[in-house]
Amino acid sequence: METPVKLYYLPASCSLSPHIVINELGLEVELIKVDHTTHKTETGLDFHDINPHGYVPVLELEDGNFLREGPAIVQYLADLKPEARLAAAAGTMERYKLQEMLGFLSTEIHKGFIPLLYARLAGNYVETVRPKLEKRFQWIDAHLADRPFLMGDHFTVADAYLFALTGWGQATWLKSYYKARIHFDELDHLKAWYARVRQRDTVRKSIAEEGLTFD
Repeated sequence: METPVKLYYLPASCSLSPHIVINELGLEVELIKVDHTTHKTETGLDFHDINPHGYVPVLELEDGNFLREGPAIVQYLADLKPEARLAAAAGTMERYKLQEMLGFLSTEIHKGFIPLLYARLAGNYVETVRPKLEKRFQWIDAHLADRPFLMGDHFTVADAYLFALTGWGQATWLKSYYKARIHFDELDHLKAWYARVRQRDTVRKSIAEEGLTFD
């Protein structure tokens, strides 16, 4: 497998997920910040030349290849150091369960947030989206009732992904321009999980490296 050399990121976005995984693994990867208004990197490059879709994260590898989707990126990173147990071994049922969870987070949580993050443009549509997204979080809360982390007894790339997304839901949880205002007040298992994850040194380091703070 090729060595990752650069992570293109936007502070407080879904790219926080691979950022956390990089720190969990102790990898030396250059962080390249992308401006979400100009679509320029901090080095002055047009980000569309790196990802024609225009969104983060993007992982650049030593051989010049790019990975441009978060679930693929975090699994690639995890496979570099399988002893860290951030992802189960390829071909096992545990790995397929992890992929199932990543798929759920990507399609049901991540994409569910998009209209809420741009509520002014979405108009009345947000009123149908918010209840559906809150129902998805209720399922996650129930899922966490008998386990400390999403996949069981230890932290995985799925937890890194959910942490990045959950921070969008409450303006009082993570200071950023993402303010979807999803109510987590009654989701005790989710709140306990979030508190557990945010205390990890790697998470706090990633937050600091992106210039963010917790409320």
